[in-house]
Amino acid sequence: MAKKKISDRQDPLSFETALTELEQIVTRLESVELPLEKALSEFEQGIQLARQGQKALQQAEQRVQILLQADDNAPLDNFTPEDT
Repeated sequence: MAKKKISDRQDPLSFETALTELEQIVTRLESVELPLEKALSEFEQGIQLARQGQKALQQAEQRVQILLQADDNAPLDNFTPEDT
């Protein structure tokens, strides 16, 4: 069964799932002698997962900043993540 690439998936992974997959990739890259093409493929997937995780963390940070605004009278708006 062929493993789907991160970019082929329609729904983004949860942060925790992406982190677990990234940890597994790092373990494989560190502990197993992979052919160059397989290692490059694993590395590419790892980069995509890292970027996805970074985006999720940035969005979470933005939500926290909105909630911690100094102006107590400011209306709370729903958070809408940017699609970039």
